[in-house]
Amino acid sequence: MSGMLDSGTRLTADSGLGVEVFDLLGAGGQGEVYRVRTAAGDQALKWYYPACATREQEDIVRQLVDRGFDDDRFLWPRDFVGDGRGGFGYLMDIRPDRFKGLPLLFRRKLRTTIRALLTACLYTVEAYQALHSRGIAYRDISWGNLLFDPTTGEVLVCDNDNAVVEGDSTGISGTMAFMAPELVRGEPGVSPGTQSDLHSLSVLLFMLLMNHHPLMGRRELAIRCFDEAAERKLYGKDPLFLFDPLDRSNAPDPVEHATVLATWAVVPDSLRDLFTRNFTRGLHDPAGRVRESQWRDALRAVLDAVVDCAHCGKQNMTEPRSASPGSCWSCGNALVLPPRLVLTTPPPRTEHHIMLHRSSRVQAHHLAPEPARHDYGDGTLVAQLTEHPQRPGKFGLANRSGSAWTGTRADGSTQEIAPGQTVPLRSGLELDFGGARAVVRAR
Repeated sequence: MSGMLDSGTRLTADSGLGVEVFDLLGAGGQGEVYRVRTAAGDQALKWYYPACATREQEDIVRQLVDRGFDDDRFLWPRDFVGDGRGGFGYLMDIRPDRFKGLPLLFRRKLRTTIRALLTACLYTVEAYQALHSRGIAYRDISWGNLLFDPTTGEVLVCDNDNAVVEGDSTGISGTMAFMAPELVRGEPGVSPGTQSDLHSLSVLLFMLLMNHHPLMGRRELAIRCFDEAAERKLYGKDPLFLFDPLDRSNAPDPVEHATVLATWAVVPDSLRDLFTRNFTRGLHDPAGRVRESQWRDALRAVLDAVVDCAHCGKQNMTEPRSASPGSCWSCGNALVLPPRLVLTTPPPRTEHHIMLHRSSRVQAHHLAPEPARHDYGDGTLVAQLTEHPQRPGKFGLANRSGSAWTGTRADGSTQEIAPGQTVPLRSGLELDFGGARAVVRAR
């Protein structure tokens, strides 16, 4: 092992927990990360390079540890560790192997799906919304600080030692390509906070869905030396959205930017409208940026409206509640909309449209008018579309919850659907989930 700390080095955390270093996991711009043994099990220790181990950074880490932000979407600093000679770091959970870095995604080294990417976007928005609700600004939202599971879309936010209490101007301002334009320009009196985080978040969402930066079009191709001065002009002094409807001078090049052109064409209008607002008005007016709640609602609706192409099987985004699905992005054939479940929550009433494709699921968050968190995992499963074992092509909705539903058929007859039972899927079927109500519609 070659690093600042030798294998076998013993340290003590502020809590009194003993720490033994035994493996170097990796290194970054601020320090190295080690696997360490503790009485509480193996953990990860981030240890700062001497140049980064400043008193200011130490104060930030101690404050973050003291806040005790307990959220499984963050590799949050859990305990401060010092060596008594000015060196220090912090303990955090170890990243599970299934979580991958976004550079692998952007280089097309990961296999994933549209549903997983949309889920990752939704989970990312809610993770930062949870942080902001605690009065904490992250300040360095970027592709380098997010990990995701390409199968499920679950996310992990790392490098949380950049976060500070809203209004604190200490520390870094972010990664240039993700920084809000006013920060790139260095405007007097402007410091990173939740408003600048909203810009960074929108850039990250655009890159997750488009695999391209929202400000890198023809202007970027004309730059001969992409140095700091060029970055400041592109991202701060003169930023212009690729798809600005009023100024096409930075539009994508049809050859060099063919991928983002094709992807933008198949993204639903509800998402395109938010991106356009954020990267036109929001570039110049921080108050005009898209809020987390707006991203959350739009992403959830589009995720529930994803359909599989009947010809090639590829997943396609469709506009929620639209009766015109368009064509498959992969094979070009017309998409066929499956039946949908129109679900209405208890007051304050919210209506969800869930496309009933082969892998459709109703989750607990669908039944709540204002869920604190969306979760598409098995632990929150309420209902699942299943195919009849003896009659291929015939589907039903299986009760995966712990309580009975009431079903009302189109002819007015009713039945109870106990946990584990399945009700045949028919147009006009009404379901009472015990507060939330739903109806199956043919299209």
